[in-house]
Amino acid sequence: MRNRLEKTIELSAWVIMILLLFKFVPKNRIREAQVSFLFKQAVTWLFGLLVVEKKLISYPYRLFFKKTIKSSFTFEYFVYPSLCVLFNLYYPDKRNYPIKLLYYLFHSAIITGLEVVLLKYTKLIKYKKWTWYWSLLSMTFTNYLSHVYFKWFFKEQVSRQK
Repeated sequence: MRNRLEKTIELSAWVIMILLLFKFVPKNRIREAQVSFLFKQAVTWLFGLLVVEKKLISYPYRLFFKKTIKSSFTFEYFVYPSLCVLFNLYYPDKRNYPIKLLYYLFHSAIITGLEVVLLKYTKLIKYKKWTWYWSLLSMTFTNYLSHVYFKWFFKEQVSRQK
């Protein structure tokens, strides 16, 4: 069976992310999770397509929508937005600035590290004119954008709770 490893990884990513969302998104915060998920999808759609269309990255094996879109549906539209949900829901708002910075870097570095492993051992992603540090920077930036939007969107709700 061709690309068995890639298929297993993609399907496992879906299952793991669904389980993580069920486990770590409390029922009373589902609305916040939805807003975070949808905003991140919009951002990754824009950046993901830009990077693929400029031929900086390619996705040689894609499980879904192979003939309609060149980016990775699994990563761009499900895994990364799901991770952003967890990022925003558990953001350390009451901690000091260095801890917040480390939180951004930790989340982005984990995803970048997994991407580098996938790059080396699978056909799920291929860098053309891209490097791991561009992934780290772009993920940190999109997490920042997502969190700014998240705080803005729920600003009134937070002020009412105080």
